[in-house]
Amino acid sequence: MNVAVPNALQIKAGDAERGAMSLPGRAAAFPELRYMGSKKRLLPWIHGVLQGLDFETAMDPFSGSGSVAYLMKAMGRRVVATDFLNVSATVAKGLVENSKSRIDADALDRLLSRNDRADTFIERTFTGVFFRPEDLRFLDRISANLTKLECDHQRALAVSALVRSCLKKQPRGVFTISGDPARYDDGRRDLRLSIEQHFLEQVAVYNEAVFSNAFENRALRCDVFDADAQGIDLVYLDPPYVPRADDNCYIKRYPFVEGLSVYWKDLDIMEGTKVKKIAKRYTPFSYRSQSEDAFDRMFARFRRQTIVMSYSSNGFPDLEQLTILLRKYKRNVEVYTRPHRYHFGTHIAVKRASVDEYLIVGR
Repeated sequence: MNVAVPNALQIKAGDAERGAMSLPGRAAAFPELRYMGSKKRLLPWIHGVLQGLDFETAMDPFSGSGSVAYLMKAMGRRVVATDFLNVSATVAKGLVENSKSRIDADALDRLLSRNDRADTFIERTFTGVFFRPEDLRFLDRISANLTKLECDHQRALAVSALVRSCLKKQPRGVFTISGDPARYDDGRRDLRLSIEQHFLEQVAVYNEAVFSNAFENRALRCDVFDADAQGIDLVYLDPPYVPRADDNCYIKRYPFVEGLSVYWKDLDIMEGTKVKKIAKRYTPFSYRSQSEDAFDRMFARFRRQTIVMSYSSNGFPDLEQLTILLRKYKRNVEVYTRPHRYHFGTHIAVKRASVDEYLIVGR
């Protein structure tokens, strides 16, 4: 595949495909989230590139859905997963950092138990916005009962199961539409199940995904420019690059699950908005005027690590600009490329975006 890049750059379309159709056994158990930019479907290809690199420790500072951090854990590496969104850090805490804790029968009973002292914030705030009243009451009850679990990893698993339940229940998987969910009922099972039914299924799914790789892995909430890469061999980067159209704001699409992950503590709800948005968090990667400098500073920060970065042909800056920046810090830069189609939602009229997906490797 022809890509306009500097002559010294090595473009590899097929090399990463060899052996890339299989995954480490545990990686296939990762629960896919309906999450913008999720790399779950690209994991075999990403694994094909990673397994050819020499590293024992890895960091994923834009962990997002957590799929790549989980893959590297399944590859037997010590992993640090970070993200500046709490929901992403929580998912990683439950499945990357956690190596043994599960939601057993006793913990599940505590979560499901009646709680007359439970706050009604979710029901009061989101009735008529998202979900049915009984679903909202269930979310209030489980959120209150999280304090009955003594283990941080159990709580992270429970929140992760709630988040996946809400994403499966929500039409199109994003929280930019509101109103009567029956308007979007196309017969899908996910839309017909209650959130409680979803939650019980997802607890089993997340329990099954817990495993130990014999290392002490970590999950943290922090910004990429605050991440401590000391002792890290490889950094996998999947930043929220500026697309050619629309925007890259995860808070805009997922305000409900970000709020749910902290029960809206210390979050400002924009009361005048139809979907009860929360304030957007600043990142220089969201602005064309700042993104090139942000990439340059990020590459400089990880100049001592092997860099593997996911990118897309519909992003800004373009591939040529990025590789020029990366070559300021890395002698050897390779680009692996493959066609990919992202889609959001499952309704028949959904717009699908066909792109070239890149893995840019700097050593």
